[in-house]
Amino acid sequence: MAKLDKHFFSGNRERVYDELKGGVLAVPAYRDMQRNHDMANHFEQEGNFWYLTGVDFPDWWLLMDAKRRRSWLVAPTVDDAHAIFNGSLSPDDAKRFSGVDDVIDMREADSWLRQAARSHPLIHTVDSPPHADRFGFVLNPAAHDMREKLERIYTSVSDFRPELAKMRAIKQMVEVAVMESAINLTVKSFQSVRKNIDTYRYEYEIEADFTRDFRRAGAEGHAYDPIVAFGKNACTLHYIRNQDKLKKSNMVLIDIGAKKDGYAADITRTYAIGEPTKRQRDIHDAVREAQQQIIDTLVPGLPVAEYNNKVNGIMQDAMLGLGLIADKNDPAFSKYFPHSIGHGLGIDVHDSLGDSKTFLPNMVVTVEPGIYIPEEGIGVRIEDDILITDNGHKNLSAKLSTGL
Repeated sequence: MAKLDKHFFSGNRERVYDELKGGVLAVPAYRDMQRNHDMANHFEQEGNFWYLTGVDFPDWWLLMDAKRRRSWLVAPTVDDAHAIFNGSLSPDDAKRFSGVDDVIDMREADSWLRQAARSHPLIHTVDSPPHADRFGFVLNPAAHDMREKLERIYTSVSDFRPELAKMRAIKQMVEVAVMESAINLTVKSFQSVRKNIDTYRYEYEIEADFTRDFRRAGAEGHAYDPIVAFGKNACTLHYIRNQDKLKKSNMVLIDIGAKKDGYAADITRTYAIGEPTKRQRDIHDAVREAQQQIIDTLVPGLPVAEYNNKVNGIMQDAMLGLGLIADKNDPAFSKYFPHSIGHGLGIDVHDSLGDSKTFLPNMVVTVEPGIYIPEEGIGVRIEDDILITDNGHKNLSAKLSTGL
């Protein structure tokens, strides 16, 4: 079984040294965030910090000096009470699985930053995600706080996120193997649920079986909040309440992926509860056929813009066949297919492709066409995880039948 160890994280830092060209980098881990009153949410690490360290604890920093090709982890100050209640990561353990040269405390880190500023007027960091103003939720404050700190010390602060995104977009073989493990676990759970689909009474019962399967297999859990959307709920793209009663002669859209060894799967199927109607079957068949046509177009070197144009043409043909649009210029197209065809996949379920203009070997992308008809209470989406290979593609979730 593929295993990520200190050699993986050290290797990632070696690549960063080359990109820094003698510069310095400061990367913060995420902070703990409030769940309610005096309780914290379940902690999930910032993807870039994890990619460079393997540390899955809050409030740590990573400092890198490319000229010296040395790295330091900075341990947060954890008082006795918090250590007793929440645990903490020892310096020895941090060094053991990250492969860093040393672990220092916050006071030493402040001295390091000021000393480095004497010969490096510019420092790199990892800023908040681009277009964060569109997210509609409060961001983890770690990136903002780090930038504010650095701007008080350095003449210039640069966002290193684009360089890291390019690295992470091209998966190493060990990463692909770990992702296949998460995908295979997800496929196995889907197969079990599909076999028993007519025995479930509520959306949450389906969610519960996935959760049990993932945790019993040693996975961290879900890579994102699971979507189990019956009937009209499937027309809400990120429906996560998962509370409604299931009824015969309708469909349930299930969008779920395991997170295992730090990497995400992301698979969607739409299953009939009882015998589907002809209309439901026709819509499902149209999405299934469109998805296969879209997957068939994926080859290395394909321009992303050309791919998106092909996707739109295929989806327009599907909708024309279903009588949903009058012609290819009908603005209703975006009503029935309101999201993009997919995204990168990796540590983050929405992994960046590094702003690449073409598909490149060892990228992993999702292909998830959907047709959503609110007035009919029908939503169908089918999603698979696709590895771009040297001469084509490989469907990593192909073992799972397409549904209905």
